Amino acid sequence: MTNIEQLGGINMPHIQVEIGMATREQKEKLIQALTKSASEVLGVNESSFYVLIKENSLDNWGVGGKMLSEALKK
Repeated sequence: MTNIEQLGGINMPHIQVEIGMATREQKEKLIQALTKSASEVLGVNESSFYVLIKENSLDNWGVGGKMLSEALKK
């Protein structure tokens, strides 16, 4: 029994990560790795986890007053 179960709480852990663009295969691997790691650390069954990946184009990020897509061209 995990600590959360002992406390009588409902456990539906949610992992959210924001990344640049990724392939379907990369996202699949990321979901698997995040779920496995969090499950081991928290002692919660992997099937309880929800993972949300938010993809952002480099034009949606800014650094130093410039769009990241432009800053990376240097």
